[in-house]
Parts: sequence; C-alpha cells; structure tokens
Amino acid sequence: MLLPPTRPRLTVAVTGLNATDSPGPGVAVIRALRETVDFDLRIIGLSYEALEPGIYLRELVDKTYQLPYPTAGTAALLERLQYIREQEDVAVLIPNFDAELFNFIKLAPQLQALGIHTFLPTLAQLEARDKLNLPAFGTTHGLRVPASQALYNLAGIGAAAEALGWPLVLKGRYYDAAVVHSLAQAEQAFGRLSGQWGVPLIAQQFVAGQEINIAGLGDGHGRALSVVPMRKLTITDKGKAWAGITLEDEALLALARCFAEATKWRGGFELEIMRTTADELFIMEINPRFPAWIYLTAAAGQNQPAALLRLALGLPVPMMEEYAVGKMFVRYAWDLITDYTAFQEVAALGEL
Repeated sequence: MLLPPTRPRLTVAVTGLNATDSPGPGVAVIRALRETVDFDLRIIGLSYEALEPGIYLRELVDKTYQLPYPTAGTAALLERLQYIREQEDVAVLIPNFDAELFNFIKLAPQLQALGIHTFLPTLAQLEARDKLNLPAFGTTHGLRVPASQALYNLAGIGAAAEALGWPLVLKGRYYDAAVVHSLAQAEQAFGRLSGQWGVPLIAQQFVAGQEINIAGLGDGHGRALSVVPMRKLTITDKGKAWAGITLEDEALLALARCFAEATKWRGGFELEIMRTTADELFIMEINPRFPAWIYLTAAAGQNQPAALLRLALGLPVPMMEEYAVGKMFVRYAWDLITDYTAFQEVAALGEL
C-alpha cells in the first residue's frame, strides 16, 4: 500500500493574538494557515500583552513569545527575534498590526539573514496609503477617497468642520474612530482618541452608504492574486464587522485589482469601502495587512494567508478567481479557560 507523501515541517510566527471585541487578525490568520495542504506547521505566537486570548488557544498556537512594544524600536525587536530564532526554527514571520509594520519592514533584510522570510509592503507603499496621505494617494491613482485633514489640536476642529461639514469622522492614526455631530462631541472624541493614539488625528468627510470590505493579496508586481469582497451585516460600536457575507460584484473586484496594479502592493491588504446610494465607491481606509475576518477568504475557497506563506518562501502562487458567494461569518464570544500558572508564565518569563 502506498503511503501519502509526508508534508515538510515548517515553523511560522504570527502576531496579532488579541482576539477580543476588536480583534487582531492573528488568530484568523493561524486558522487559515492550519488548513494549508503544503506544510506540516508549527505555529509560534508573538504577543505584546499577557492576556491576549490567542496565547491560550493551544490547539492553534504551539508556543508563544512576547515581543517588545513597537515604540521600543527596531534594535529591541531584532534582539528579541534573534533569541526566538535560537529557540525556534522560524522560517516565515507574518505581522498583523499596522503599528508594528514599520519596524518589521525595516528589519526585513536582517530577518532574511537569520533565515526568517517575510512578504511585506515596502516603506514607500506603507507611507503612501497612510490615513494622513490618503487624499493625495487617491488623486495620484485616480481613486475616489473622502476629503480629510490632519488635526494636531482642538483649535483645528472648527476649521476642519467648516471645510468638511457635519457630521465629521475623527480617526486615530492607526485605529479607532468616532462620528461626531457637534463641536462638543468632537472635542470629547479628540481627547479620547489623542489620549490613546497621540496626534495627529484625522478629520475625515462623512460618507453615508453601505459598508463593504475587500481582502486582497498582492504579488508585488501589480497583480492581485486573490480578491474577496465582504459586506458587513453587523458591526460593533467601534465599527468592526461582527458578521459579514461574501459578495459577487465585478466593480469591487476591479477596484482591488486597480489598487494592486497602481501600487505594486506586496502582501495582504484590506480596502474599507463605502458604497453610496449613487453607487459610488469611496475608499475610506487602506489597511496594509490582513483583516481580522481573513478566515472567511479561506472558507470561501481562497486561502490568502496560505498563499502569502508560499510567496514569502518564493514559491509560485496561481491567480485565484473563484470563491463561494453568500458565505457568511458570525463572530461570537467564548470563555476560554486556562490555568493562572500559564498566565504567570507569560507575564513573568515572556513565553509559554
């Protein structure tokens, strides 16, 4: 009897394990990676906080190491990753937070020298789609984006409202947003968002319509190897999708392909779209990594994280055209039970 060929063993490190009501993409990325038929995976979780739930999902994560916060800089991150590489034969690393990407991109050559492969956007790509630069980005590439202004202090709110109108959307540099309808609401939101994320904030024109997200994977040469659009069915108070459904819409697919072609995007991306009643498609944000709902792409037939794994290793990835339309996800809360000793181990030693 012929035995099936043994899949090669591969160790992959993944960040973004905070599977809370505003989840990071890490757990969903790992779920998708676990379904790859190419490799027998050992998954290393990379966390920042000892209470990130993904740390304790032992059926998904084989071992976890804590990382220094992105504000600690590249030297501290490289030192930690060198230690992790000495303990684990990490072949591929997939970062999943906006705020950490700058450091990982800067360190990509040093990581490659350590034998750790990545497939990330360039610093120029990362900067060009930044919320502060989104209007210029739209103008350059002929993409429809809402008008916006940078806000460095409370004094700028009045001028922003006069230029952009009420209601106004105030956004943190990396995360979080608030729709405000008056100067008093704006001042309160400014205090909360700037206290959490610093300045500048972004004041953005409010666009009413239907919220749609698109997950894509760029090959770095202008092709979108995979595009899966999703309409939000339920959102949280922070605007995060709690349920969604895949769509069949050529206009959305064409928009994502246009983005990939114009930018030569490398790696995963998410376009946050607002479709108006006039059927206009506004790009509200461009996230430079996989979204937290990325497992839906695997469930619909286009496993984007598994494809990214192949790209990082320099393996060929074919264009993915077909996906299941009407495939839904519904997020849910689950009480994960673990031992306090496990938490103490992570908090004290930085690994579990």
